[in-house]
Amino acid sequence: MGRYGPFPAAAGDGGGCLPLPIVAAEGALAVVDGAIAIAALVQLARIHRHNQLQGWTRQKIFHFLIGLSNIVFLVYFVSTIIATCQRWICWVHGCGFVLMASPQILLLASFLLLLSFWVDLCHQTNDEDEEDVRSHREALLDRTKTKPGIHPVNIRQRCCPGIHLGSRQKFVILVLVLSFVVMFAFAILIWVGRGENHIDSSLLKRVYLDVFSVVVLVLGGALACYGALLFSKMSKVRSETVSTEKWKVASLAAVSLICFSSSAILALVTNVPVLLYWYSTDADIIYNAVILFVYYFIGIFVFLCS
Repeated sequence: MGRYGPFPAAAGDGGGCLPLPIVAAEGALAVVDGAIAIAALVQLARIHRHNQLQGWTRQKIFHFLIGLSNIVFLVYFVSTIIATCQRWICWVHGCGFVLMASPQILLLASFLLLLSFWVDLCHQTNDEDEEDVRSHREALLDRTKTKPGIHPVNIRQRCCPGIHLGSRQKFVILVLVLSFVVMFAFAILIWVGRGENHIDSSLLKRVYLDVFSVVVLVLGGALACYGALLFSKMSKVRSETVSTEKWKVASLAAVSLICFSSSAILALVTNVPVLLYWYSTDADIIYNAVILFVYYFIGIFVFLCS
């Protein structure tokens, strides 16, 4: 027995309560996620109050996804602490995996939405560059906005201006749906594997995590590339406002590349959070607690910078 209590082979699989260092790490992350969720939803309410006629723009959806993903992260951390102590059967039969993967998918969708906005800006014609770059302060705003002097010709657009979807937004929705389908497929396999058909649930989780980490790595690279391209285009516009915004784009692109790459590499190397709760010594507990905090805080840092 170690200083932090008994060490079952896999406490995360229902063998006992989590040690204090891991509980502290998850508790701290839950508090931070809760604060970010509140900030994102407050920002969403503020934006909607000043821009109600535009409906659900990409800016509003972006903040909604950030708030929702952090709420689910908070629920996951709190549930992990309770579930391992109470030995919830559902938790080890797939529910814990679903709750772990869901906020990560929402995070992926939110930054795919940001990427779609940057791609739109980068591929506009030159005569639209200055006007659209100046509107970057209203980040993620749909390009369906009616221009001065042009009246709406569609009643549906007048009543529901936020329901128009471009091809890139449809792609984001497709990725979101497919991600959840794959996640639930893995969850079902984990559930089945806990029965008579013995399937290594840890192996399934590792495969899912590895694939997801590669996708995150690609997303970080894409954000960096299009962020650099957008920065280059914004540099050609002489405006004090645009000058400020271009550095925000550059910093967000750099942070996205560093954080997403670090998070993906850490997951590929350590298999966090899938095998986080395998330990046998006090040193393992401290190491796992640190890895847990670093892995999730990297994602939180991206939220803070966005």
